[in-house]
Order: sequence, then C-alpha cells, then structure tokens
Amino acid sequence: MDINNSDTAVVFIDPQNDVLSKTGLNWGVVGASVTENRTVENMERIFKAAKAGGFEVFTSPHYFFPTDKGWKMNGPLETMEFDTGTFGRSGALTLEGFENSGADWLNTFKPYIEDGKTVVVSPRKVFGNQTNDLTLQLRKRHISKIVLGGMLANMCVESHLRELLEQGFEVCVVKDATAGPRHPVWGDGYLAAMVNYQFLAHAVLSTDDVVNAMS
Repeated sequence: MDINNSDTAVVFIDPQNDVLSKTGLNWGVVGASVTENRTVENMERIFKAAKAGGFEVFTSPHYFFPTDKGWKMNGPLETMEFDTGTFGRSGALTLEGFENSGADWLNTFKPYIEDGKTVVVSPRKVFGNQTNDLTLQLRKRHISKIVLGGMLANMCVESHLRELLEQGFEVCVVKDATAGPRHPVWGDGYLAAMVNYQFLAHAVLSTDDVVNAMS
C-alpha cells in the first residue's frame, strides 16, 4: 500500500478519555492493552507525522446523548456503555460538562485535533461509520486510502475497517496504534482483532512503518 499525502488520510476512532485515559470509565478492561501497545504514544507519533507531512486527519467520535437511553435493545457492550455512562454527553446541542469528561479528547491529542484542520466527523451511535458522515467527508476530499487506528480494536476500529473496505477504500490498520478490551468470559478483544485484520486489511503495519512512510 502506497502511503502518500495526495490520496491517503489518517482516521482515528474514539481518541477519547473513556477508552485512553487512566481515569476513563473503561480503563479497567482496556488499560493493560493500551499500556502494552503504547497506544497513546503511537497515536501521537502518527498525529505528528501526518501534520508534518501534509496528510489529512479525521476523527470519528462516539457520543451518547440522554435521549439515547430510550433504546429498547442493546448488545452486551452497548449495555455496559449505558450502564457506566461511557462517552456520555449532556445533549446534542450543548457542550455543558464536556471539557475533560470521558467523551472529551485525550489532552495529549487536543493540539492535533483542535488545530482547525483535523476533520471531526459527526458522532456515531454504535460501532461503524455507517451512522456518520466519515465516508462523505473522505469522498469530498478525493481520499481513497486510509491509515486506521484508535479504539476499540475489535469493535469500532474493526467495524470502520469493514465498512471502509465495502465502500471501496484501501485500508492499512496500525497494529500498535490501537488496543482492545480483555474480558474474563468474552476473551481478548485485541488478539481477536489482529486475526481479522490480517484477513481483511490491505496492510497491517506498525507505527514505525507508517511514520517512515509518511516522512
């Protein structure tokens, strides 16, 4: 996969406190994987390389609003998110209580996301980008190739990967710029994702590989 700034963009999923901060609501299940992969450090390296190299950067955030509590059916992870208040916002049209909340960006990433150039697409409701405008924003910029990372490896990142592939994009997943949950019954989400990435993605690369390709 040829990574160049004319047709390749970085897409980071959920670069948010609840899944990347030690104070986040989900640190207990994702913290070991985030720490072992150096996920935050590697995402920052890619942010820096992308900005220095003139690559477009997109984030696809996950927000829940109070009205979403009216849902009548939820999967196991959705149920846990609602129970804990993960990615919770006070409303769709207000930022009250947003700053430094679990739904806010990790402070480390704010200089890159809030530089006026990074595209923050509309919020998702479940796992994939079928419910937001990521594909539209990419198409409008003639982006055909994606460098993909973020959280969670086996849920939102894999769902984005599958949808982007179905939409005709060429996708590279950065294996150490993501992480997954570990559950005593359900298993290791990161390991499950790594198997599927190898079957699905056009490339599965390290952060070192991606940064070198961007330079």
